[in-house]
Amino acid sequence: MPGPSEWIIIAIVAIVVIFGAKKIPEIARSMGRAQSEFKKGMKEGTAELDENPPAAAAPPATQPAASPPPAEATTDASEQKADDAPSG
Repeated sequence: MPGPSEWIIIAIVAIVVIFGAKKIPEIARSMGRAQSEFKKGMKEGTAELDENPPAAAAPPATQPAASPPPAEATTDASEQKADDAPSG
């Protein structure tokens, strides 16, 4: 069974066979450009966040919840009779 260094050599040979020796530098160059563009975008995004913090940090503006209507004063008939009766 091949060791780790032998697998790397096999992978390099396979890549050269698949893409060709002339195409490999172009692929590596385009990957390097993509990586630098990605890093540049990350720096710009970080700088933009430093200048303008996200609005999510502030509590969301919501309308106050509608309060339920006041409960109607209902009196029980027995309470009325007790109040109307003379005390003594």
